Amino acid sequence: MASEQDVRARLQRAGQEHLLRFCAELAPGPRAALLAELAALEPEALREHCRRAAAACARPPGPAPDLAARLRPLPPERVGSAYRGDAGMRRLWESEGFHQISRNKVAVLLLAGGQGTRLGVTYPKGMYQVGLPSQKTLYQLQAERIRRVEQLAGERHGTRCVLPWYIMTSEFTLGPTVKFFKEQDFFCLDPNNVVMFEQRMLPAVTFDGKAILERKDKVALAPDGNGGLYCALADHQVLEDMERRGVEFVHVYCVDNILVRLADPVFIGFCVLQGADCGAKVVEKAYPEEPVGVVCQVDGVPQVVEYSEISPETAQLRRPDGSLLYSAGNICNHFFTRGFLQTVTREFEPLLTPHVAVKKVPYVDEEGNPVKPIKPNGIKMEKFVFDVFQFAKNFVAFEVLRDEEFSPLKNADSADRDTPSTARRALLAQHYRWALQAGAHFLDAHGVQLPEMPSLPSSAEPPAVCEISPLVSYSGEGLEVYLRGQGFPSPLILDENRARVLQP
Repeated sequence: MASEQDVRARLQRAGQEHLLRFCAELAPGPRAALLAELAALEPEALREHCRRAAAACARPPGPAPDLAARLRPLPPERVGSAYRGDAGMRRLWESEGFHQISRNKVAVLLLAGGQGTRLGVTYPKGMYQVGLPSQKTLYQLQAERIRRVEQLAGERHGTRCVLPWYIMTSEFTLGPTVKFFKEQDFFCLDPNNVVMFEQRMLPAVTFDGKAILERKDKVALAPDGNGGLYCALADHQVLEDMERRGVEFVHVYCVDNILVRLADPVFIGFCVLQGADCGAKVVEKAYPEEPVGVVCQVDGVPQVVEYSEISPETAQLRRPDGSLLYSAGNICNHFFTRGFLQTVTREFEPLLTPHVAVKKVPYVDEEGNPVKPIKPNGIKMEKFVFDVFQFAKNFVAFEVLRDEEFSPLKNADSADRDTPSTARRALLAQHYRWALQAGAHFLDAHGVQLPEMPSLPSSAEPPAVCEISPLVSYSGEGLEVYLRGQGFPSPLILDENRARVLQP
């Protein structure tokens, strides 16, 4: 263990010796914990981190003056679609995706380092229940989609296939996530195929470049953003594990999207057949000012431009058909080849520019009293997973329907959007549409058929409650055998245990 003298010398080199100002007051246990935490911070990297944070915060916000002239939408030949164009081509993409899954060439990687703070909970988001009849959590829904897509690929190709699930956690989420998965018996997945690893933590920094003490014995640390993935892959030899398993293609996604299709065969197949090393699912922006990043090109290079960086005039530009020119909304749903990820971790990760997040960071004042600030007082530096698009040799985007594939869970129900209620409604509306497409109809309390609403948007409350287990259907397939020509009262639950209709 590093001595206090050694740690002090390291902090002096970093210009952050103030982090030890309460060390003499601490009991042996807390003092040892603080020294261990500080010893893990490399002096030159800490000094540069604090310098960059202060410098980045000093830059004026808003769009770069010349950005509009450098901005272009992605060329049409680099964009596929799950709902436009040739259905035969989509079947070809799906077939290729299932082929690669059946050969154990595909893995899924979950970004789950964030806490549920905005949701108002102290546990990881993946453990959250949005209030479905089944009471399933986000983690359970995702695990069951993995099991179903493995089953579908195996049935097509007469093999038993494995879809490894890599889960990037943080200091905050690793312990609770491991405990939860063990309590749930890994949702019937083989624990050897569920690989959890931890991303790095970085100190929060004041506006004048000083690392913040959260308590007398603890630095204020935060995960380094979902772009911390690339350092974490190297830190924990995750790519080496993928190579040992024969994985060539990786689907990366964010924990909070209740509609996410893990290892979507259509998306995987499209990317593989396009020869892509990097790809992104996108949804059409709902309106010009929608606060989502846009997948586009800057100086001919693919990247995500944040909504705050695009001027209102540029955001409202339209094509001749009336659609938005910059409409490809980023949903944190990506394809990478393992080879591309290896190149990023070896060569490009140090070139990534961290982004500034100005936050209210709890701290101790000069007398050691804890303070919960009422306005932002610090900077957290984050990297974004999509920052590597610029390094791709063959980047593609893939359009999907928002109502079918994107409903994020970010806020408590007191907010206007992206809440437990909107996520629950989106999933139940999707399952209601699937049931109608399979030939079911719904009855009211008197046995009278309810009017059908097959184009029901995810924002609307469905006329009847219908929940379909992912183990029964991954994307609406195979439901006719259970539902065709039958009328059901609400709620209708198609349960995986007996694969038959239950009516609670």
